[in-house]
Amino acid sequence: MTPALDLLKKARAEHRVHSYEHDPKALSYGLEAAQKLGLDPAQVFKTLLASSEKGELLVAVVPVAGTLDLKGLAHAAGVKKCEMADPVAAQRSTGYLLGGISPLGQKKRLRTFIDQSAQPLPTLHVSAGRRGLEVELAPAVLAEHTCGTFADIGRP
Repeated sequence: MTPALDLLKKARAEHRVHSYEHDPKALSYGLEAAQKLGLDPAQVFKTLLASSEKGELLVAVVPVAGTLDLKGLAHAAGVKKCEMADPVAAQRSTGYLLGGISPLGQKKRLRTFIDQSAQPLPTLHVSAGRRGLEVELAPAVLAEHTCGTFADIGRP
């Protein structure tokens, strides 16, 4: 179990866990998950951490097939500028290793923004807190348990 799955289980939130054999040579953890689980990459989301100009860490959840729009994230967060967070700071703050960072069950509650493309999906997949482990849940469930806000933060 991971903190992400513990959180969902404790909350009795509807979800499904999917696992696959992670290949350490994979170039993209998210695309690897989509491929190995036979999923549409538009339904698999990656969790990225960015830092505002004031040093605030922000969580961004975007489709694995696209990229994070840092200007869009800054606008959504009401800050002037964002850049990708230092990997060590991201791991320290979330309690997860890179490639397995889940938006759920992080050590510190950070402001979370979910790309608006997730909203109309019946379900989406995010990391369950470990490489090779994904959790499928409704976008509204993800938003509820991360206190997340839907925003235009992804680019195809």
